[in-house]
Amino acid sequence: MSGKTYDLVIVGAGSLGVPTALYASRAGLKTLVLDRLASPGQGENKAAIGGVRATHSDPAKILICLRSLQVFREWKEKEGDDIGWREGGYLFPVYREANEKTLRSLLPIQHSHGLNIDWIGPEEVKKLVPGIREAELRGGSYSPEDGNLSPLKTVNAVYFAAVKAGAEFHFRETVQAIEVERERVCRVVTDKDSYSTRLVLNAAGSAAAEIGRMVGLDLPVHPDSHEGGVTEPVERFFDPLVVDLRTTPGSKNCYFYQDSDNRIVFCLTPDPIYPGTDHRSHSSFLPIVSRKMVDLLPRLAGIRVRRVWRGCYPQTPDGSPIVGEAPQAHGYYFGVGLCGQGLMLGPGLAEDLVSFMTTGKPVTEEKAWDTLRLERDFGRVEKLK
Repeated sequence: MSGKTYDLVIVGAGSLGVPTALYASRAGLKTLVLDRLASPGQGENKAAIGGVRATHSDPAKILICLRSLQVFREWKEKEGDDIGWREGGYLFPVYREANEKTLRSLLPIQHSHGLNIDWIGPEEVKKLVPGIREAELRGGSYSPEDGNLSPLKTVNAVYFAAVKAGAEFHFRETVQAIEVERERVCRVVTDKDSYSTRLVLNAAGSAAAEIGRMVGLDLPVHPDSHEGGVTEPVERFFDPLVVDLRTTPGSKNCYFYQDSDNRIVFCLTPDPIYPGTDHRSHSSFLPIVSRKMVDLLPRLAGIRVRRVWRGCYPQTPDGSPIVGEAPQAHGYYFGVGLCGQGLMLGPGLAEDLVSFMTTGKPVTEEKAWDTLRLERDFGRVEKLK
């Protein structure tokens, strides 16, 4: 036993764990981050395609992501690192009446929580994405202040800022047990050492349920896998991240954008889903996503794909995160089930958690925050998850 004592031990050096380490250290908490992998962001973070939005239907996610967007937008000016940020917006072009009704119905709640978004007509859609499929185009919703960035540049920039602020990171170290005395966490035991602590944060991504069981907590987080890819760079011809909501055989939707290096980065939501944590690419992915993308934007035909990959979405039953403190293990906090949106939720949710730990209240308004608690009705599914 090392005998080392910390205020906070974070399990997971990913999209949430790393920014939480930064804010916790700046708040004066002696912080240790543990991860079984070799460096920050090597779990699901590195599989993210880089889109970041506050365009959601859930008020808590809107408010949290608006703060994340502000962090990303200001990072280079305030912290000095280029994280590949581009404020290109998110565009949902619509070809079906049902999709139009859904997106229009969300505008009042999105506007009421400060999201800059509106419905635009077909001509405006065509100006934003020249060459987009015109037949049956009804318009779309457009949020110009959403954007995209490099997941790896971002997690490494935040990691170095956290280290500078005093956070410690131990890699290639696996948590084996979390000890509780008198209904309060007191120690984290790993395969290499053990650490006394008064606070623990479960930010373990796809392993969140396992880390929850260490204190008798049942967290309904069940990973499934999605695939992404990237092309060669081509001359820039559109700015927004485009989300095609049309369902087709093998896919519920697809989405793509042109990144800061002018490459097309793309992904789809498979139908049916692939449960589990298998990271091996599937032979069906590229034919399905290519057909969908070229049907929507024929100009993409002929651009060469450089690489594809597969990562996990730690899903919850309703598509929203689960955040709180374990009632049977005080000091044990969890920010889990980010549903493949950890990159965009990370900084805002980290601010909430550090505030929650230090003051008893999150930054997000409590009425919205309450919708993220574990003891909730999981039947209300987030419409833009």
